[in-house]
Amino acid sequence: MLEIIISTVVALAMGLFVIFIRTKASNKPASAKKIILPPIFMSTGMLMFIVPVFRVTFSELLEAVLVGMLFSIVLIKTSRFEIRDNDIYLKRSKAFGFILIGLLLIRVVAKIILSSEIDLGQLSGMFFLLAFGMIVPWRVAMYVQYRKLLNDLEIQTKGI
Repeated sequence: MLEIIISTVVALAMGLFVIFIRTKASNKPASAKKIILPPIFMSTGMLMFIVPVFRVTFSELLEAVLVGMLFSIVLIKTSRFEIRDNDIYLKRSKAFGFILIGLLLIRVVAKIILSSEIDLGQLSGMFFLLAFGMIVPWRVAMYVQYRKLLNDLEIQTKGI
């Protein structure tokens, strides 16, 4: 039970950290690198599956990734860019923080419920896959939107 409490506190702290980072990010121009690098850095976490305790079955992998992809839809809908001062900025969304906290609470409740059914190591692997399944589609959608605005900005700049 102590492991569940500790992992829940860590998850909540990470969620608050993401909200803080996201708020700061809207003050600086976006770049392709800032959009693409987080999932690449996160992918190193896949090394956890080298350790047998974290390995999941194929059905658990599928469930976790699909739930993550469903959660990503909410993030995609609340992430928008805008052109300001000939740069592309991430628009602040008041809903983003609440949505992120809501998704985090859903994950915490699911973790508490599932911890009695699934080994903690496997559950950790599943939640990593859920998070990865959420961030990758979200960042791909952000990158596509960013590239579209970048093309629009280049057209505007050449037209002036």
